Amino acid sequence: MEHEAFPVGTADILLYLAAAGVVVPLLHRFGTGQVTAFLVTGVLLGPHVAGRLAESAPWLRILTFEDPELLERLGGLGVVFLLFVLGLELSLDRLVALRRWILGLGSLQVLVTGGVIAAIATVFGNDLAGSVLLGLSLALSSTAVVMQLLIEQRRQTSEAGRIAFAVLLAQDVAVVPILLLVGLLTGLAAADPWGALAETLALTVAALASLLLLGPRVIRPLLRLASRAGGREVLVAAALLLAIGSAGLTAGAGASPALGAFLAGVLLAESEFRHTIEADIEPFKGLLLGLFFVTVGADVDPLAILPDLPLVLLSLAGLVAIKAAVLVGLGLAFGLALPVAVEVGVLLGQGGEFALVVLALAARGGLLAPEAARFVIAVVLASMLASPLLARLASALAAALRDRLGRPPGETPELPPVAEQAGHVVIAGFGRVGRTVARLLDEAGLPWLALDLDAARVAEERAHGRPVHVGDAGRPEILARMRLEAAQALVLTLDQPASAERTVSAARRIAAHLPIVARARDARHARRLLELGADSVVPETVEASLQLAGRTFETLGLPADEIRLRLDRERDLALDPEAD
Repeated sequence: MEHEAFPVGTADILLYLAAAGVVVPLLHRFGTGQVTAFLVTGVLLGPHVAGRLAESAPWLRILTFEDPELLERLGGLGVVFLLFVLGLELSLDRLVALRRWILGLGSLQVLVTGGVIAAIATVFGNDLAGSVLLGLSLALSSTAVVMQLLIEQRRQTSEAGRIAFAVLLAQDVAVVPILLLVGLLTGLAAADPWGALAETLALTVAALASLLLLGPRVIRPLLRLASRAGGREVLVAAALLLAIGSAGLTAGAGASPALGAFLAGVLLAESEFRHTIEADIEPFKGLLLGLFFVTVGADVDPLAILPDLPLVLLSLAGLVAIKAAVLVGLGLAFGLALPVAVEVGVLLGQGGEFALVVLALAARGGLLAPEAARFVIAVVLASMLASPLLARLASALAAALRDRLGRPPGETPELPPVAEQAGHVVIAGFGRVGRTVARLLDEAGLPWLALDLDAARVAEERAHGRPVHVGDAGRPEILARMRLEAAQALVLTLDQPASAERTVSAARRIAAHLPIVARARDARHARRLLELGADSVVPETVEASLQLAGRTFETLGLPADEIRLRLDRERDLALDPEAD
């Protein structure tokens, strides 16, 4: 009876939530990356560690995942959301700005590294399909781990950081055809391989054509309707429906569900809902993707790997050496300085989370022997655990090479910045006042981005080519996606005092020294915004009164200097914190 009231699947989910809320933050506090923390948690609480110990200590069963298949199915949704968010991030402007490094250096890195590793894999007795998938999967690095390390070390805007970002972006894009290749090769392993291949290709083309042709006509109108009908909650539900529905469409065609989610994200990348959807889906993606990594870790048997530990470490060293050598050679061919090429090569020497996805799917489809997949997964896991060490080694090697060559760290010619926008003004609220501010900024030749909660207003402005997005400026994650830390100023035109105060507080947490100019309802509200961190505040009632008084003084013939002094004194008194 107890079992029926508290099924095993529910117990596993509760255990995962407890681990995500306690164990993972604890490991993260000791410097362990989030992805690595989930992997280690999976290993410790999986059937091969906690499950084995529970044979002699039955109470440990409450700390053991007993239904990995259920967690794996839920974790698959994390991969879907990850690809959906990846599609959202790939705006056309970003791809064009980094095209040389993405299409050139990044694409060649995947192909050349994949080819070298595939050739080595065939020498060790793997068939062609398995060798190709091994090569391509191991050519990928960990976007999550590398970018987090660069951010923590404040190196994401350095030359090496920007080159690494471009290569990682190329690798992330390459995941989509690699996943499609897994599906096609799995079809070729069927009883009627050519029939399965033809059917998969036909259905995939039909599914992709449906998404590309109908998507723009259906997706944006649906999201606008959802935003008008129910606000944020309905918009999140509609975005989840689009991601999962698109994934289901391509999955039904026999291709990877992640491919459909990726295309849905790309179709929304230029929409006004992009930043809001990214921020709202992030918790779902993070939790579910963490669940996937937990299931991967739970599949690792340390005792089974222990006899092969020297070979795992040797393979890890070989993987880093091959990837670094390829990237250094290609980087020099593309005109990078040797210290930069070495730093990027070593930094991206580890395996990545997408390799775990590809290897798991390949093993499930019979394209890789389970033993080979487990061994390679162990190598990838070890390399991800070693990523902080690799990052420090990369920085040290680059510094030593610069000292030896006598060259200061310079900028690579034609290398664009990573940021989509920088040196811009962010306008929070795009009503009458916000539109006036934007028009004046346009006349001055200053770039700007705007946020507003009215989806209909945003759609109308975007129809005229204005960079306005749907989003709540009071949410830090939305402001962060507007590149607030790289902005010149934030202008608040919000007419709701509570919203304005939330926005000033959130902005000040993200960018401590950013100039903030705010519209206030009255003098009391203005003083509150100044206390929260606004630099300059314009109270509507005070300014209207001063304008009227000034015009009156002009009519009465008072000198201009006297009028200005009187108005400035009154303005200072109105904003005095000691005033009533």
